[in-house]
Amino acid sequence: MLQFSIRYLIALLGAVLLSLMAVAPGYAIEPIKIARDDVALDLSGALEIHRSQGQNFQVSTAPGPDGIVRRIEVEAKDAASGDWAVFALANTTDQQIDKLIVAPHFRLVNSGLFWPDLGSSRIAAITPSEGFALDRQVSPDADVFQVTLDPGAVVTFVAELASPRLPQVYLWAPDAYKDSINSYTLYRGIVIGIAGLLALFLTILFVVKGTSMFPATAALSWAVLAYICVDFGFVNEVIEITPGSQQIWRAGTEVALATTFVVFLFAYLNLNRWHGHFSYGALLWIAGLALIAGVAVVDPAVAAGTARVSFAATAAVGLGLIVMLGFRGYDRAIMLVPSWVMVLAWMTASWMAITGVLNNDIVQPALGGGLVLIILLIGFTVIQHAFAGGALHQGLFSDLERQALAVAGSGDTVWDWDVLRDRVTTRPDVSLPLGLSPNALGGPARTWLPVLHADDRDSFRTTLDVVLEHRRGRVMQHFRLRGADGHYHWFALKARPVVGSDGEVIRCVGTLVDITEQKKSEERLLQDAVHDNLTGLPNRELFLTRLETVISIAKTEETVRPTVLVIDIDRFKQVNDGLGISAGDTILLTIARRLHRLLKPADALSRFSGDQFAFMLLSEQDPARIAAFADSIKQAIRTPVNFAKREIILTASVGLVTWTTTQGTAADMVKDAELAMQQAKRFGGDRIEPFRPAFRSVGTDRLQLESDLHRAVERKELTLVYQPIVRLEDRSVAGFEALLRWEHPRRGAIPPSDFIPVAENSGLIVQLGLFAMQRAAEDLASWQTQIGETPLSVSVNLSSRQLLRRDLVSDVRSVVARANIKPICFRLELTESLVMDNPEQSAHVLAKLKKLGIGLSIDDFGTGYSSLSYLTRFPFDTIKIDKSFLEDPSPKRAVLLKSMVSMAHELGMAVVAEGISDERDALELRQMGCEFVQSYMFGAPMPADAALKMLKEQYPAVQA
Repeated sequence: MLQFSIRYLIALLGAVLLSLMAVAPGYAIEPIKIARDDVALDLSGALEIHRSQGQNFQVSTAPGPDGIVRRIEVEAKDAASGDWAVFALANTTDQQIDKLIVAPHFRLVNSGLFWPDLGSSRIAAITPSEGFALDRQVSPDADVFQVTLDPGAVVTFVAELASPRLPQVYLWAPDAYKDSINSYTLYRGIVIGIAGLLALFLTILFVVKGTSMFPATAALSWAVLAYICVDFGFVNEVIEITPGSQQIWRAGTEVALATTFVVFLFAYLNLNRWHGHFSYGALLWIAGLALIAGVAVVDPAVAAGTARVSFAATAAVGLGLIVMLGFRGYDRAIMLVPSWVMVLAWMTASWMAITGVLNNDIVQPALGGGLVLIILLIGFTVIQHAFAGGALHQGLFSDLERQALAVAGSGDTVWDWDVLRDRVTTRPDVSLPLGLSPNALGGPARTWLPVLHADDRDSFRTTLDVVLEHRRGRVMQHFRLRGADGHYHWFALKARPVVGSDGEVIRCVGTLVDITEQKKSEERLLQDAVHDNLTGLPNRELFLTRLETVISIAKTEETVRPTVLVIDIDRFKQVNDGLGISAGDTILLTIARRLHRLLKPADALSRFSGDQFAFMLLSEQDPARIAAFADSIKQAIRTPVNFAKREIILTASVGLVTWTTTQGTAADMVKDAELAMQQAKRFGGDRIEPFRPAFRSVGTDRLQLESDLHRAVERKELTLVYQPIVRLEDRSVAGFEALLRWEHPRRGAIPPSDFIPVAENSGLIVQLGLFAMQRAAEDLASWQTQIGETPLSVSVNLSSRQLLRRDLVSDVRSVVARANIKPICFRLELTESLVMDNPEQSAHVLAKLKKLGIGLSIDDFGTGYSSLSYLTRFPFDTIKIDKSFLEDPSPKRAVLLKSMVSMAHELGMAVVAEGISDERDALELRQMGCEFVQSYMFGAPMPADAALKMLKEQYPAVQA
């Protein structure tokens, strides 16, 4: 009995072991944690592939939230090969997540050279450990399954493979996948359209020029078009292709491409003229590829691999033939060199793709576009042969033919006035662009008068009469013609009279050009020159001009007594810092509209600067009513501004002055009003302060400072200090910002905030700026001499007067050349407000500086009054984030900083953060991608010798 029990126990244990061996082909897997913000995750490396597991497959699941590992069994839905893939996903969030599992049917990347993978359906079905099998989404190019994960769920997925290979599996956010498909669809449509037009054009060229070179080129272009249509999935949209025949189509187009490539090389180089063996070899090669085309039906992978090898061999043989024939002086071989260089580059990139060296989703469409570019360049080469020796080169032009071709090429309208018959003719007919009936302006010259602008009629008539009367001269006139829609078009007429044998004018012939767009551009430039870009109000210069005119009238008219009011918004910088620049611009527009409502016809309103406005009041003369008007201005600004569900209450400091006979120029009146406004600010703001002569004495100290500053330049009391700009990655010094310092012999150190405005107003800033540039460049050259050629730069701040000088570009060029430094090592820094004061001039000057190779940085980014459009208008390569953003205690600070860094990187700019105070900020900025920092934490401004010492400590090996 005991012996029987032992045997029974042994048999039972053996059965258990056998069952475990049958049930346990795999172990519990590690789940992939996903978040709602994940756009696309590559699951390819996380898949467990199980081969030849049969129709039923068992696997252990990933540990669930409770830590328990379970077993699941999946039955194949189709007659599968028995291959399975397993992966697990974990939703670590507290929200439901919807994702798409995407397995592309075909990937050129890593497809292989011999017996390549030409694509097929990859996944037959996916079964989760919880719930039902995933729903398949309709997609001709990939197997797409939608998956929904509950909060905190850990789900294991078992994928039934439809093919032995599974090159790539991605987990996409649905919207991101849709956007990706749409973006590639647009690109593919453009490439297919270009390829189609090119193939059609080369076919037409073949009809026109019947030599062998042109049909061979046309065939190659059609083969390229067919390959791209199959590769981009366009054929699936035209005809229905079953999953099993996709490989045949792809292999067929690759064989066609390889065949036509051989044909083109043979026909273009005209190899049969050099040696008969070339013809035999080419025919055998083409015949072999034709046989391979038949093999594509039976074994597409063998056919495609052979075609790929053939294409590479053709490129190599073609290179040898081009070199050999080029040395013999064969023009066709020499002209094919650029195209073949592109072919070799394309072949190299293709080899790197199919072998997996280049591995991303952009490679495949990029190679398709590159193939079209090759055909485009080959087409240009062939076209040059098509039109070589044409009619245009068979003889010389006559002067008349040359002039006629020149006029036709310019696109100008010929204006011909037959004086004897009084008939005006235009070719092409100018009536049609105006929307008038054909030849509406043909006939007598007087028929033009009703269509001409009323202001231009007399000058038009007088000019023609003068030409007839004097029998010589030239007509050069700008006038406006009214179109059928009532709008006027500007035209420029340039003509001269033709005198007959009797000395009388018989004709007047010239050209008529539509210059409407040019005139509109001039009007826009004029508007921008004298008006504020944001509010459209007159700027300071236009305001002073109008005030000067009114003052000249006031000297003779006792009833005219202008009053100037200068308004400054108190603490407006806090609005910009707290709400952002766009919010500040919106509030300024609101204030401008409120102030404009107070205007009467004789009054004028202007925007002087960021938050400063000015009134010229003519409608009121009584002091009490002027005071009441000033109070209404203050009340209009004090009225709350509703923005983003918040009420913003602003106050203003108002300074006013009324003209008297003792007053001087308009500039003096504005200066007195500004002194009164500044006094109002000194008293705490939110008040109205009439001007009193005593206010002028407040600025006497400023005059003394200006006088001392003149002598400081002569006595060389000004020096430069350098604050390091440090790389966040390794805390190494990337460069320095040069800062001016003034050590006054009596007052001691005077801060730049005191003497820089004085220098700006007195014009000394140009001299100071040139001194700073020269000294900074010389110090940089000295550092590089002692520590070697290291990646180091020096930045110098630029003022408004320097930016507007015509000599700035030549000054910078001279400074760089004299110091013998590389232009890229020398940088200029400008603030937003400085650039936007005169955007057209700034863009012109900055473009010239960029051509020199100078680096350009936008300083105090985010604190100005302009819109973000200047980042794309001007050639800046670096932005410097103002320290106020780092000091902001609000929880949205990180979001704002990250968006600024990301925006800069998207625009191809580097980022320097100013004012970092602790390591936590430095770590946060580095994680955001910020490259550089500048603050006292990483180094205070130091003299040149201290900066050199710091560099020597950083680069000891370079010195040795």
